[in-house]
Amino acid sequence: MEKIVGKAVWRGPEVDYRAEMMHAFTADEVAEIDAALRHCGERDIPEITRETFPLPGLGPEMLRLRDELLDGRGVVLMRGFPRERYTADEMARIYVGLGAHFGQPVAQSWQGQLLGSVIDISDVVEKVRGYNAGGGQNFHIDGSACDIVALMCLRSAKSGGASRIVSVAALHNAMLETRPDLLEVLYRGYYHRNHEMDARHSLFPEQSDHRLPFLTQRDGRVTCLASGCIRYAVQYGDVTMSPLEVEAYDEWQRLARSEEFFLDMNFEEGDIQFLNNRSIMHARNDYEDFPEVARRRHLLRLWLRVPEWPAREPNQIFMNEVDCAHWQATNRRPFMELPSRYLAELTATQQRRVNEGTVLPTEVTSGKFPSARGWQEARERAKGAA
Repeated sequence: MEKIVGKAVWRGPEVDYRAEMMHAFTADEVAEIDAALRHCGERDIPEITRETFPLPGLGPEMLRLRDELLDGRGVVLMRGFPRERYTADEMARIYVGLGAHFGQPVAQSWQGQLLGSVIDISDVVEKVRGYNAGGGQNFHIDGSACDIVALMCLRSAKSGGASRIVSVAALHNAMLETRPDLLEVLYRGYYHRNHEMDARHSLFPEQSDHRLPFLTQRDGRVTCLASGCIRYAVQYGDVTMSPLEVEAYDEWQRLARSEEFFLDMNFEEGDIQFLNNRSIMHARNDYEDFPEVARRRHLLRLWLRVPEWPAREPNQIFMNEVDCAHWQATNRRPFMELPSRYLAELTATQQRRVNEGTVLPTEVTSGKFPSARGWQEARERAKGAA
Protein backbone atom coordinates (compact mmCIF):
# COMPACT_ATOMS: atom_id res chain seq x y z
CA MET A 1 0.00 0.00 0.00
CA GLU A 2 2.63 2.48 -1.12
CA LYS A 3 2.08 5.41 -3.46
CA ILE A 4 2.76 4.56 -7.12
CA VAL A 5 4.93 6.93 -9.14
CA GLY A 6 5.84 7.12 -12.81
CA LYS A 7 4.14 7.29 -16.21
CA ALA A 8 1.56 4.67 -15.21
CA VAL A 9 -0.08 7.31 -12.99
CA TRP A 10 -2.22 9.48 -15.25
CA ARG A 11 -5.60 11.18 -15.24
CA GLY A 12 -7.74 11.39 -18.36
CA PRO A 13 -8.15 15.18 -18.61
CA GLU A 14 -4.36 15.59 -18.40
CA VAL A 15 -3.59 13.22 -21.30
CA ASP A 16 -3.70 13.82 -25.06
CA TYR A 17 -3.82 10.23 -26.25
CA ARG A 18 -3.12 11.23 -29.85
CA ALA A 19 0.24 12.63 -28.75
CA GLU A 20 1.12 10.31 -25.86
CA MET A 21 -0.52 6.96 -26.60
CA MET A 22 -0.87 6.72 -30.39
CA HIS A 23 1.32 5.16 -33.07
CA ALA A 24 0.36 6.36 -36.57
CA PHE A 25 1.23 3.85 -39.28
CA THR A 26 3.62 5.14 -41.94
CA ALA A 27 3.33 4.23 -45.62
CA ASP A 28 6.41 2.00 -45.28
CA GLU A 29 4.88 0.17 -42.31
CA VAL A 30 1.63 -0.42 -44.19
CA ALA A 31 3.64 -1.84 -47.11
CA GLU A 32 5.56 -4.13 -44.75
CA ILE A 33 2.34 -5.37 -43.13
CA ASP A 34 0.89 -6.00 -46.58
CA ALA A 35 3.94 -8.08 -47.50
CA ALA A 36 3.64 -10.02 -44.24
CA LEU A 37 -0.01 -10.77 -45.03
CA ARG A 38 0.95 -12.19 -48.43
CA HIS A 39 3.66 -14.29 -46.76
CA CYS A 40 1.13 -15.50 -44.18
CA GLY A 41 -1.40 -16.57 -46.78
CA GLU A 42 -4.60 -18.22 -45.56
CA ARG A 43 -3.18 -19.74 -42.41
CA ASP A 44 -5.45 -20.56 -39.48
CA ILE A 45 -5.19 -18.27 -36.44
CA PRO A 46 -2.87 -20.50 -34.32
CA GLU A 47 -0.42 -20.69 -37.22
CA ILE A 48 0.08 -16.91 -37.36
CA THR A 49 3.28 -16.18 -35.44
CA ARG A 50 6.22 -13.77 -35.56
CA GLU A 51 7.87 -16.17 -38.00
CA THR A 52 4.88 -16.58 -40.34
CA PHE A 53 4.03 -12.86 -40.13
CA PRO A 54 7.52 -11.30 -40.36
CA LEU A 55 7.96 -7.59 -39.65
CA PRO A 56 11.70 -6.90 -39.91
CA GLY A 57 11.26 -3.13 -39.83
CA LEU A 58 8.18 -2.68 -37.65
CA GLY A 59 8.98 -5.59 -35.31
CA PRO A 60 11.54 -3.71 -33.17
CA GLU A 61 9.10 -0.79 -32.85
CA MET A 62 6.43 -3.25 -31.66
CA LEU A 63 8.79 -4.39 -28.90
CA ARG A 64 9.35 -0.76 -27.89
CA LEU A 65 5.59 -0.23 -27.75
CA ARG A 66 5.28 -3.38 -25.64
CA ASP A 67 7.71 -1.83 -23.16
CA GLU A 68 5.48 1.25 -23.11
CA LEU A 69 2.59 -0.98 -22.09
CA LEU A 70 4.55 -2.39 -19.15
CA ASP A 71 6.35 0.69 -17.81
CA GLY A 72 4.76 3.61 -19.62
CA ARG A 73 1.16 4.80 -19.90
CA GLY A 74 -0.07 1.22 -20.35
CA VAL A 75 -2.00 2.12 -23.51
CA VAL A 76 -1.08 2.03 -27.22
CA LEU A 77 -3.46 2.96 -30.04
CA MET A 78 -2.30 2.07 -33.56
CA ARG A 79 -4.13 4.18 -36.16
CA GLY A 80 -4.00 4.89 -39.86
CA PHE A 81 -4.20 1.39 -41.33
CA PRO A 82 -6.28 1.45 -44.56
CA ARG A 83 -9.21 -0.76 -43.50
CA GLU A 84 -11.03 -0.21 -46.81
CA ARG A 85 -8.36 -2.10 -48.79
CA TYR A 86 -8.83 -5.39 -46.99
CA THR A 87 -11.54 -7.96 -46.33
CA ALA A 88 -12.61 -8.66 -42.76
CA ASP A 89 -10.69 -11.96 -42.79
CA GLU A 90 -7.54 -10.23 -44.02
CA MET A 91 -7.89 -7.66 -41.27
CA ALA A 92 -8.22 -10.47 -38.74
CA ARG A 93 -4.97 -12.09 -39.92
CA ILE A 94 -3.18 -8.73 -39.90
CA TYR A 95 -4.41 -8.10 -36.37
CA VAL A 96 -3.25 -11.49 -35.09
CA GLY A 97 0.08 -11.03 -36.89
CA LEU A 98 0.69 -7.70 -35.21
CA GLY A 99 -0.41 -9.10 -31.87
CA ALA A 100 2.03 -11.99 -32.20
CA HIS A 101 4.86 -9.47 -32.01
CA PHE A 102 3.53 -8.41 -28.60
CA GLY A 103 2.78 -11.82 -27.10
CA GLN A 104 1.13 -15.23 -27.43
CA PRO A 105 -2.66 -15.45 -27.99
CA VAL A 106 -4.60 -17.49 -25.42
CA ALA A 107 -8.13 -18.90 -25.55
CA GLN A 108 -10.82 -16.55 -24.26
CA SER A 109 -13.50 -19.02 -23.13
CA TRP A 110 -14.44 -22.69 -22.98
CA GLN A 111 -15.06 -22.58 -26.74
CA GLY A 112 -11.33 -22.18 -27.31
CA GLN A 113 -11.44 -19.13 -29.58
CA LEU A 114 -8.17 -17.22 -29.86
CA LEU A 115 -9.85 -14.29 -31.59
CA GLY A 116 -13.03 -13.00 -29.99
CA SER A 117 -15.79 -11.03 -31.70
CA VAL A 118 -17.08 -8.14 -29.62
CA ILE A 119 -20.52 -7.65 -31.12
CA ASP A 120 -24.09 -7.43 -29.79
CA ILE A 121 -25.78 -10.78 -30.44
CA SER A 122 -28.05 -10.70 -27.38
CA ASP A 123 -31.15 -11.04 -29.58
CA VAL A 124 -29.70 -14.03 -31.44
CA VAL A 125 -27.88 -16.16 -28.85
CA GLU A 126 -29.05 -16.93 -25.31
CA LYS A 127 -26.97 -16.25 -22.17
CA VAL A 128 -24.37 -14.04 -23.81
CA ARG A 129 -21.30 -12.67 -22.03
CA GLY A 130 -20.70 -8.95 -21.58
CA TYR A 131 -18.71 -8.54 -24.80
CA ASN A 132 -21.62 -10.00 -26.79
CA ALA A 133 -24.23 -7.73 -25.23
CA GLY A 134 -24.98 -4.24 -26.47
CA GLY A 135 -24.83 -0.94 -24.63
CA GLY A 136 -22.31 0.33 -22.14
CA GLN A 137 -20.12 -1.56 -19.70
CA ASN A 138 -18.66 -0.67 -16.32
CA PHE A 139 -14.93 -0.71 -15.68
CA HIS A 140 -13.20 -4.07 -15.50
CA ILE A 141 -10.06 -6.07 -16.19
CA ASP A 142 -10.25 -9.14 -18.47
CA GLY A 143 -9.22 -12.62 -17.31
CA SER A 144 -6.00 -13.10 -15.37
CA ALA A 145 -4.70 -15.51 -18.04
CA CYS A 146 -3.66 -12.59 -20.26
CA ASP A 147 -1.25 -9.70 -19.79
CA ILE A 148 -2.44 -7.59 -22.73
CA VAL A 149 -5.99 -7.18 -24.01
CA ALA A 150 -6.29 -5.80 -27.54
CA LEU A 151 -9.21 -4.60 -29.66
CA MET A 152 -9.38 -3.96 -33.41
CA CYS A 153 -12.31 -1.99 -34.85
CA LEU A 154 -13.68 -3.77 -37.91
CA ARG A 155 -16.94 -1.81 -38.04
CA SER A 156 -18.03 1.23 -36.06
CA ALA A 157 -21.39 1.62 -34.36
CA LYS A 158 -24.16 3.72 -35.86
CA SER A 159 -23.22 6.22 -33.15
CA GLY A 160 -21.37 6.13 -29.81
CA GLY A 161 -19.41 3.19 -28.43
CA ALA A 162 -16.18 4.94 -27.41
CA SER A 163 -13.60 3.02 -25.38
CA ARG A 164 -13.30 4.40 -21.84
CA ILE A 165 -10.06 3.64 -19.98
CA VAL A 166 -8.61 4.52 -16.59
CA SER A 167 -5.26 4.20 -14.81
CA VAL A 168 -5.33 1.72 -11.94
CA ALA A 169 -2.29 3.44 -10.41
CA ALA A 170 -4.09 6.80 -10.35
CA LEU A 171 -7.14 5.27 -8.65
CA HIS A 172 -4.87 3.46 -6.20
CA ASN A 173 -3.10 6.68 -5.17
CA ALA A 174 -6.39 8.57 -4.80
CA MET A 175 -7.87 5.91 -2.52
CA LEU A 176 -4.62 5.67 -0.57
CA GLU A 177 -4.95 9.37 0.18
CA THR A 178 -8.66 9.51 0.93
CA ARG A 179 -9.77 6.02 2.05
CA PRO A 180 -6.81 3.82 3.01
CA ASP A 181 -9.19 1.66 5.07
CA LEU A 182 -11.08 0.69 1.89
CA LEU A 183 -7.84 0.22 -0.04
CA GLU A 184 -6.79 -2.32 2.57
CA VAL A 185 -10.02 -4.26 1.83
CA LEU A 186 -9.15 -4.32 -1.87
CA TYR A 187 -5.67 -5.64 -1.13
CA ARG A 188 -7.28 -8.45 0.85
CA GLY A 189 -9.48 -9.23 -2.16
CA TYR A 190 -12.58 -11.17 -3.15
CA TYR A 191 -13.64 -14.70 -4.01
CA HIS A 192 -13.88 -15.56 -7.72
CA ARG A 193 -16.05 -17.97 -9.69
CA ASN A 194 -15.93 -19.00 -13.35
CA HIS A 195 -18.72 -18.27 -15.79
CA GLU A 196 -21.20 -21.15 -16.05
CA MET A 197 -19.85 -22.75 -19.24
CA ASP A 198 -16.20 -21.96 -18.48
CA ALA A 199 -16.66 -23.70 -15.12
CA ARG A 200 -18.24 -26.72 -16.76
CA HIS A 201 -15.25 -27.16 -19.05
CA SER A 202 -12.54 -26.22 -16.54
CA LEU A 203 -9.87 -28.54 -15.14
CA PHE A 204 -10.11 -26.70 -11.80
CA PRO A 205 -12.78 -26.03 -9.16
CA GLU A 206 -15.40 -23.59 -10.38
CA GLN A 207 -14.87 -21.27 -7.41
CA SER A 208 -11.74 -20.10 -5.59
CA ASP A 209 -11.17 -21.45 -2.09
CA HIS A 210 -9.53 -18.19 -0.98
CA ARG A 211 -9.74 -14.47 -1.61
CA LEU A 212 -7.74 -13.24 -4.59
CA PRO A 213 -6.19 -9.81 -4.01
CA PHE A 214 -8.00 -7.15 -6.00
CA LEU A 215 -4.71 -5.22 -5.95
CA THR A 216 -1.08 -6.25 -5.58
CA GLN A 217 2.11 -4.25 -5.83
CA ARG A 218 5.68 -5.25 -6.66
CA ASP A 219 8.71 -3.30 -7.91
CA GLY A 220 6.65 -0.13 -8.17
CA ARG A 221 4.03 -1.73 -10.43
CA VAL A 222 0.43 -2.24 -9.35
CA THR A 223 -1.73 -5.10 -10.67
CA CYS A 224 -5.54 -5.11 -10.56
CA LEU A 225 -7.95 -8.05 -10.79
CA ALA A 226 -11.37 -6.44 -11.28
CA SER A 227 -12.87 -9.27 -13.31
CA GLY A 228 -16.45 -10.45 -13.71
CA CYS A 229 -15.55 -13.58 -11.76
CA ILE A 230 -16.16 -11.56 -8.58
CA ARG A 231 -19.74 -10.97 -9.68
CA TYR A 232 -20.28 -14.64 -10.54
CA ALA A 233 -19.11 -15.70 -7.06
CA VAL A 234 -21.81 -13.55 -5.47
CA GLN A 235 -24.60 -14.28 -7.94
CA TYR A 236 -24.07 -18.04 -8.34
CA GLY A 237 -21.79 -19.13 -5.50
CA ASP A 238 -22.18 -19.24 -1.76
CA VAL A 239 -20.45 -15.88 -1.26
CA THR A 240 -21.78 -12.84 0.54
CA MET A 241 -19.89 -9.56 0.50
CA SER A 242 -19.59 -7.66 3.76
CA PRO A 243 -20.78 -4.03 3.90
CA LEU A 244 -17.14 -2.90 3.93
CA GLU A 245 -16.32 -5.04 0.89
CA VAL A 246 -19.31 -3.58 -0.93
CA GLU A 247 -18.27 -0.06 0.02
CA ALA A 248 -14.68 -0.63 -1.12
CA TYR A 249 -15.71 -1.89 -4.53
CA ASP A 250 -18.34 0.82 -4.98
CA GLU A 251 -15.82 3.52 -4.11
CA TRP A 252 -13.31 2.09 -6.60
CA GLN A 253 -15.93 2.13 -9.35
CA ARG A 254 -17.10 5.61 -8.35
CA LEU A 255 -13.59 6.97 -8.74
CA ALA A 256 -13.15 5.19 -12.08
CA ARG A 257 -16.38 6.73 -13.41
CA SER A 258 -15.33 10.21 -12.34
CA GLU A 259 -14.41 12.63 -15.13
CA GLU A 260 -11.36 13.42 -13.01
CA PHE A 261 -9.84 10.04 -13.92
CA PHE A 262 -11.18 8.35 -17.06
CA LEU A 263 -10.19 8.93 -20.68
CA ASP A 264 -12.48 8.37 -23.68
CA MET A 265 -10.87 7.04 -26.85
CA ASN A 266 -12.96 6.92 -30.02
CA PHE A 267 -12.53 3.96 -32.36
CA GLU A 268 -12.07 4.50 -36.07
CA GLU A 269 -12.33 1.52 -38.40
CA GLY A 270 -8.93 -0.15 -38.59
CA ASP A 271 -7.80 1.15 -35.18
CA ILE A 272 -6.01 -1.30 -32.87
CA GLN A 273 -5.91 -0.64 -29.13
CA PHE A 274 -3.49 -2.50 -26.84
CA LEU A 275 -3.99 -2.24 -23.06
CA ASN A 276 -1.93 -3.51 -20.15
CA ASN A 277 -4.51 -5.88 -18.64
CA ARG A 278 -2.90 -5.55 -15.22
CA SER A 279 -2.83 -1.77 -14.83
CA ILE A 280 -5.54 -0.36 -17.12
CA MET A 281 -9.26 -0.87 -16.56
CA HIS A 282 -11.51 -0.47 -19.55
CA ALA A 283 -15.20 0.17 -20.13
CA ARG A 284 -17.47 1.03 -23.04
CA ASN A 285 -19.83 3.93 -23.61
CA ASP A 286 -23.39 3.27 -24.70
CA TYR A 287 -24.02 3.20 -28.43
CA GLU A 288 -26.68 2.93 -31.13
CA ASP A 289 -26.38 -0.02 -33.48
CA PHE A 290 -27.92 -1.44 -36.67
CA PRO A 291 -30.60 -4.18 -36.67
CA GLU A 292 -28.75 -6.51 -39.06
CA VAL A 293 -25.98 -8.53 -37.41
CA ALA A 294 -23.68 -8.10 -40.41
CA ARG A 295 -23.84 -4.27 -40.04
CA ARG A 296 -23.41 -4.03 -36.27
CA ARG A 297 -20.50 -2.58 -34.33
CA HIS A 298 -17.83 -5.28 -34.53
CA LEU A 299 -14.51 -5.35 -32.73
CA LEU A 300 -12.02 -8.21 -32.67
CA ARG A 301 -10.40 -9.07 -29.33
CA LEU A 302 -7.07 -10.69 -28.53
CA TRP A 303 -5.83 -11.90 -25.17
CA LEU A 304 -2.04 -11.96 -25.19
CA ARG A 305 0.30 -13.55 -22.66
CA VAL A 306 3.78 -12.01 -22.50
CA PRO A 307 6.35 -14.54 -21.18
CA GLU A 308 9.01 -11.81 -21.03
CA TRP A 309 7.01 -9.77 -18.48
CA PRO A 310 7.33 -10.36 -14.72
CA ALA A 311 4.88 -13.06 -13.68
CA ARG A 312 1.67 -12.18 -11.89
CA GLU A 313 1.52 -12.97 -8.20
CA PRO A 314 0.44 -16.63 -7.95
CA ASN A 315 -2.35 -15.78 -5.50
CA GLN A 316 -3.82 -13.32 -8.02
CA ILE A 317 -4.46 -15.86 -10.79
CA PHE A 318 -7.86 -17.50 -11.21
CA MET A 319 -8.45 -18.04 -14.93
CA ASN A 320 -5.09 -19.53 -15.96
CA GLU A 321 -3.17 -20.54 -19.06
CA VAL A 322 -3.63 -24.26 -18.31
CA ASP A 323 -7.39 -23.97 -18.75
CA CYS A 324 -6.93 -21.75 -21.80
CA ALA A 325 -4.70 -24.34 -23.47
CA HIS A 326 -7.17 -27.09 -22.53
CA TRP A 327 -10.10 -25.18 -24.05
CA GLN A 328 -8.17 -24.51 -27.24
CA ALA A 329 -7.08 -28.14 -27.61
CA THR A 330 -10.49 -29.68 -26.91
CA ASN A 331 -13.13 -27.28 -28.24
CA ARG A 332 -11.67 -24.95 -30.85
CA ARG A 333 -12.68 -25.61 -34.47
CA PRO A 334 -10.34 -24.70 -37.36
CA PHE A 335 -10.89 -21.18 -38.75
CA MET A 336 -13.84 -20.67 -36.37
CA GLU A 337 -12.84 -17.09 -35.51
CA LEU A 338 -12.65 -15.69 -39.05
CA PRO A 339 -15.24 -12.89 -39.29
CA SER A 340 -16.74 -14.15 -42.59
CA ARG A 341 -17.60 -17.54 -41.09
CA TYR A 342 -18.66 -16.11 -37.74
CA LEU A 343 -21.02 -13.52 -39.25
CA ALA A 344 -22.46 -15.99 -41.77
CA GLU A 345 -23.45 -18.34 -38.95
CA LEU A 346 -24.97 -15.52 -36.90
CA THR A 347 -26.86 -14.07 -39.86
CA ALA A 348 -28.38 -17.46 -40.59
CA THR A 349 -29.39 -17.85 -36.94
CA GLN A 350 -30.88 -14.36 -36.85
CA GLN A 351 -32.94 -15.04 -40.00
CA ARG A 352 -34.15 -18.36 -38.59
CA ARG A 353 -35.29 -16.65 -35.39
CA VAL A 354 -37.10 -13.97 -37.41
CA ASN A 355 -38.86 -16.64 -39.48
CA GLU A 356 -39.83 -18.59 -36.36
CA GLY A 357 -40.81 -15.51 -34.38
CA THR A 358 -38.34 -16.39 -31.62
CA VAL A 359 -36.18 -13.23 -31.59
CA LEU A 360 -34.83 -12.72 -28.05
CA PRO A 361 -35.42 -9.54 -26.03
CA THR A 362 -32.57 -7.12 -26.63
CA GLU A 363 -32.29 -6.06 -22.98
CA VAL A 364 -29.70 -8.38 -21.45
CA THR A 365 -28.50 -8.00 -17.87
CA SER A 366 -26.42 -11.16 -17.45
CA GLY A 367 -23.50 -9.62 -19.31
CA LYS A 368 -23.51 -6.33 -17.43
CA PHE A 369 -21.16 -5.46 -14.62
CA PRO A 370 -23.34 -4.04 -11.80
CA SER A 371 -22.04 -2.44 -8.65
CA ALA A 372 -21.07 -4.63 -5.73
CA ARG A 373 -24.14 -3.39 -3.88
CA GLY A 374 -26.27 -4.80 -6.67
CA TRP A 375 -24.60 -8.19 -6.30
CA GLN A 376 -25.25 -8.19 -2.56
CA GLU A 377 -28.93 -7.34 -3.06
CA ALA A 378 -29.25 -10.04 -5.73
CA ARG A 379 -27.71 -12.58 -3.38
CA GLU A 380 -30.06 -11.64 -0.54
CA ARG A 381 -33.11 -11.89 -2.84
CA ALA A 382 -31.95 -15.33 -3.98
CA LYS A 383 -31.62 -16.47 -0.36
CA GLY A 384 -35.10 -15.18 0.41
CA ALA A 385 -36.61 -16.95 -2.60
CA ALA A 386 -34.92 -20.20 -1.55
